[in-house]
Amino acid sequence: MAEKEITLLKRQREKLSEKTFDLEGWKNQTVLFMQRIFGEHHTIVKMITDLKYDYSSWHLRDATGNEKSEDPVKMQARQILDAAIAELETLGLPSPEKKENPVWPILEDEMTGKQLKELKDIVNGNDNDKTGKISERLNELKKESLVSIISRIMIS
Repeated sequence: MAEKEITLLKRQREKLSEKTFDLEGWKNQTVLFMQRIFGEHHTIVKMITDLKYDYSSWHLRDATGNEKSEDPVKMQARQILDAAIAELETLGLPSPEKKENPVWPILEDEMTGKQLKELKDIVNGNDNDKTGKISERLNELKKESLVSIISRIMIS
């Protein structure tokens, strides 16, 4: 189970009640934790990142009438943390994000859509001679394109 992660998020939830609460500092810490737990592109990370105070006149007018109510940003942050904790308690840690192979965007720049699709089909297929077929497809490219592909792969 994800006990360490849950404890960490509960600590972040407690920080919402501190007198010296700083939203930006809290968000930075929480985003780092959430990215490590859920992955960089998880919805919860974006929700934390998007937290901010609304200083529009309508919002200020509504807030002054409710002096006993909780700060709406802290309340939203608490609800996001509660959802994250519930997810961890119920479903456990998410499986790690699969990173896209950095070669594909490079090939995308140097190949036509049809060539790229054929290459992906070979890579994802069940053919025993993948290397030979990939070589055939790459052999169809101009020398300049191959040099560019190899150069960009080496520096990425």
